[in-house]
Amino acid sequence: TGAQQSATVANPASGASSDLLPHFQLEPEDVYIVKNKAVSLACRATPATQIYFKCNGEWVHQGDHVTQHSTDRSTGLPVMEVRIEVTRQQVEKIFGLEEYWCQCVAWSSSGTTKSQKAFVRIAYLRKNFEQEPTAREVSIEQGIVLPCRPPEGIPPAEVEWLRNEELVDPELDANVYVTPEHSLVLRQARLADTANYTCVAKNIVARRRSASAAITVYVNGGWSTWTQWSGCSTSCGRGWQKRSRTCTNPTPLNGGAFCEGQNVQKTACTTLCPVDGAWSEWSKWSECGAECTHWRSRECSEPAPRNGGRDCHGPELDTRNCTSELCTHAAPGTEDVALYVGLVAVAVCLVLLLLVGVLVYCRKKGGLDADVADSSILTAGFQPVSIKPSKADNPSLLTIQPDLSTTTMTYQGSLCPRQDGPAKLQLPNGHLLSPLGAGRHTLHHSSPAAEGADFVARLSTQSYFRSLPRGTNNMAYGTFNFLGGRLMIPNTGISLLIPPDAIPRGKIYEVYLTLHKQEEVRLPLAGCQTLLSPIVSCGPPGVLLTRPAILAMGHCVEASAENWSIRLKKQSCEGTWEDVLQLGAEPCTELYYCQLEAQACYVFTEQLGRFALVGESLSMAASKRLKLVLFAPAACPSLEYNIRVYCLSDTQDVLKEVIQLEKQLGGQLIGAPRVLHFKDSYHNLRLSIHDMPSSLWKSKLLASYQEIPFYHIWSGLQPFLHCTFTLERLSTSTCELACKIWVWQVEGDGQSFTVNFNIAKDTRFSDWLVPDEVGTPALVGPSAFKIPFLIRQKIISSLDPPGTRGADWRTLAQKLNLDSHLSFFASKASPTAMILNLWEARHFPNGNLSQLAAAVAEVGKQDSALFSEAEC
Repeated sequence: TGAQQSATVANPASGASSDLLPHFQLEPEDVYIVKNKAVSLACRATPATQIYFKCNGEWVHQGDHVTQHSTDRSTGLPVMEVRIEVTRQQVEKIFGLEEYWCQCVAWSSSGTTKSQKAFVRIAYLRKNFEQEPTAREVSIEQGIVLPCRPPEGIPPAEVEWLRNEELVDPELDANVYVTPEHSLVLRQARLADTANYTCVAKNIVARRRSASAAITVYVNGGWSTWTQWSGCSTSCGRGWQKRSRTCTNPTPLNGGAFCEGQNVQKTACTTLCPVDGAWSEWSKWSECGAECTHWRSRECSEPAPRNGGRDCHGPELDTRNCTSELCTHAAPGTEDVALYVGLVAVAVCLVLLLLVGVLVYCRKKGGLDADVADSSILTAGFQPVSIKPSKADNPSLLTIQPDLSTTTMTYQGSLCPRQDGPAKLQLPNGHLLSPLGAGRHTLHHSSPAAEGADFVARLSTQSYFRSLPRGTNNMAYGTFNFLGGRLMIPNTGISLLIPPDAIPRGKIYEVYLTLHKQEEVRLPLAGCQTLLSPIVSCGPPGVLLTRPAILAMGHCVEASAENWSIRLKKQSCEGTWEDVLQLGAEPCTELYYCQLEAQACYVFTEQLGRFALVGESLSMAASKRLKLVLFAPAACPSLEYNIRVYCLSDTQDVLKEVIQLEKQLGGQLIGAPRVLHFKDSYHNLRLSIHDMPSSLWKSKLLASYQEIPFYHIWSGLQPFLHCTFTLERLSTSTCELACKIWVWQVEGDGQSFTVNFNIAKDTRFSDWLVPDEVGTPALVGPSAFKIPFLIRQKIISSLDPPGTRGADWRTLAQKLNLDSHLSFFASKASPTAMILNLWEARHFPNGNLSQLAAAVAEVGKQDSALFSEAEC
């Protein structure tokens, strides 16, 4: 906006200043008034006799000028400099009519000269941006444009961009540039470009910042190549093989979509079964040769070994001596005959002496067992029963003197459980059960709880037990003798029943029961195998049991023979896991048996150790039960509120652990637990939240759903899988939360939760939480059983022998719906004891003794004993 001079300089004579027009060495320039600070305008001319300012066509008062005179050293001409100040009030007087300007006019003897116009403006910068950048989610390598139109201002604002509060410099990053309209452009989004971006506008008055825009650069997952097909799952017959791929090419990041489709493919396969070789029949003997021998042969051809089967064992050729006219041999001498006769006589004498020694030993041992027992057994916790009738009447009963240093409880009558409740059992005299003898019985016992610290300390010193948990929260232990007992881990459904006479008489065992955390015990799983139960230890291993103990634990399988192959695994002393039983198949040993019910299994074992139930799916219809549980904070002082959805194996022990964990986190249950059937379809589990009132709540979840990968759930080795929904209420006064949470397997089963409660005071689901401790971890002797000890013995002795009209243990098994296990019961010395033991394991402590009494009464004949609910 420069002004034009109104006159031109004449051609003066050298040194004649009077002939020169004024020439401006300094002209006034445009200026801005910031806030209320006055601005200064200056001009300098030579030669000049007078200089005055004219603003908006009016002369500035002479008194407002500040004048300074000097001489130009190079020309010797006079120089005059003039300054004035312009205030905000002067400019505002004409604001809106026209712009405020000022101009210098200089005089000399030859004429006047005018300077350029200088404009004076009031500087400002408004607060609000005309357009701000907005948050975006973009795929990697996608272009991004962040618009920014700065606030109106004088002088116009300059724009710069910040990335996470650091200046974005396009000269240092070729991927970034700023358009003339101030938009920031990212040519190709990179992971490093995930940040908060801010547009900054500034001029001489102020500096303004836009709202930050969060840019998230996400990566959608891509499948890797398929692996090679695995080997067939069976070495013989029909099986399965699989191949897998992973969502790692690339791995989804920053909320990118997970790969669509299956990560595992499964197909049927058939493996030729190995056939072991077998010998054919021997051939006929050959003719006797000159060497006085003949031979016969056979071939490994019926069948021949194939498909990796074993070769035949044994000789292929058989030879022996013979006689014929072709061979000649001398008759043995008389000396050889005498030697052979002497050797035979000595052997016969030795055999007779050995038989006599065995008979004498057995007689001595039988008499010793009837009358004597090692007194050291009385120094341990639970003491055997001491029954003292005359020896002649019953020589098989123990005659040990009681140890008076232990707590003694003496009572008259028969042995019966010391427990409250109406379920007491009495058998009057009849055909089925003979009368019970009267006597005085003394029971010695000590408290397992008092010995807890000492017991765990003893276990920790033994090498086999160093992997056991050091605390007693998931452990029970006790001291037992031939009367048996029971160990229970509260609120887990895990127990160990030690039946009467399982421990040999004269022996006392310290027995423990432990629930392991899955991260503490490495259980290798192959193929489509999955853990179906908790991992439980009972021991000590290697102890002698004369009858099977029964280990009870929960499981999460929806069992069916066509969909599952279920195995009981046991860990050896070397640490390897071995299959000891396949459910539904003929047991390979009589040491183990398993009764599988809807939600629990009962393992008969004569060898204590570490056990787990493992399943292998045979079809995609195989399913496991998942327990879905919702927790949220009991107190919420902030605006954020988290809902945690747990997807657990449906067993009591896992639920107990989660409840204890949530108590530590200060969580509360906000909905009744649900069960979901999760199939072996290789599809993931998805979770989403819906129908929240948008005026009160909003979800901070960026995607439409969350997802738990299939194998994280199917393996069963990750017990506390959960997803968290982070919600934000718009006001701290909002306490009512209403929404729906969906949990479903892709192309499978699903469940929905309708959440409607007050986050500040609603506790109506607290009844679902189990108490910290329920029951007694260890019960020893008769108190561990519903059926009184002596009555149990009478039932066994009456039903074990075969009945003429079916009044035996087989009928009792049918009455109790246990007839599918008859072959197992029959393999034991006392089938009735096995049936009663299983009934005790299934129905303690809330079993209906009257129903058992009715079943036993139906087995007997017309004059059989009847049960009544009377005191023992």
